[in-house]
Order: sequence, then structure tokens, then C-alpha cells
Amino acid sequence: MKVLGISGSLRRDSYNMKLLRAAEELLPAVAGFEIWEDLKAVPPFDEDDEPGGEVVETLRDAVAEADVLLFATPEYNASIPGQLKNAIDWLSRPFGASAISGKPVAVIGTSYGQYGGVWAHDDARRAAGIAGGTVLDVAMSIPNSVVRFAGHHPADDQEVVSQILQAITDLAAA
Repeated sequence: MKVLGISGSLRRDSYNMKLLRAAEELLPAVAGFEIWEDLKAVPPFDEDDEPGGEVVETLRDAVAEADVLLFATPEYNASIPGQLKNAIDWLSRPFGASAISGKPVAVIGTSYGQYGGVWAHDDARRAAGIAGGTVLDVAMSIPNSVVRFAGHHPADDQEVVSQILQAITDLAAA
């Protein structure tokens, strides 16, 4: 199984990127894990610019080569970060034959607020499903990220490790 992880956060010290790094460390050796880190370089979606250029093609190729997708995203203004939504929009093309079509997708994450980004996770699942992904019902929305991870890495939090392992198990089963 090859997992492609994409963080919805562009921040250098992102807790959501740390969640993906923890997933990468926890994944059994028989599986592969790649983190796609060029989200910031994806141009705004515009049909006039299709097929999208080199960065978009690299993203599509990475998604096409993966067996499953794992998005880890915070919540911005009660929704999905714009750059992640933009990438999903590019992945939805061409309609009916997109790289994301039929791929199992799980959305996890952590956010500063008391609900852990649950609205963003719902929006990311909805967008990925409409784009053609097979969205799994994985619930991992960790609240109060700034406080919870102030003194340690998410991989050092046993509850987080347990939830990541469950998400990986669900992806493998899909």
C-alpha cells in the first residue's frame, strides 16, 4: 500500500504536518508513505490554465501513483484552507477521469479551536468526494492544538497515535 499525505496547512511548523510525519513513522514497513509538500506552489484553479502546468501535473502524478490519500488539515474560518480546496479542485479534472477518482481518502487533523477542525474536515471530505475520491468515515479532529502539543510532538501523545493507527488501518482495509 502506498499512502500519499497532504497537509492543508502551509505553516512551517504545522501540527498537521507533524500528524503526517507521525503517520509516516507508524506505518508498517511493508507500506510506503510519501508526503506531498508543494501545496503552496499550486496555482489558483482556472479552466483557462488547464491542464495546470508542472506543479499540477506533479500533484496529479503523485495522487495517481498512490493507493490511498491522507489529508491532514486545520480549520480556517470554519472551513477548509483555501489552498487545499484549490488542490482538490485541480485534482477533480478532467471530470470523470481525474487522478483522485476512486481513491480511498481519509481526512484527519488538528486545529486551535475547541472542535479540532471538524467543519474543515467535513468540507474536505465533501470536496474530495465530489472530486471523485472514495471518502472514508474516519473521525480524527483533535482540538486545542496549540495547547495540546505545546510541549511535545503529536507522535508522543498516545491517544493521537491510537487514532492515527486506526486511520491507517481503515485506509488499508479500503
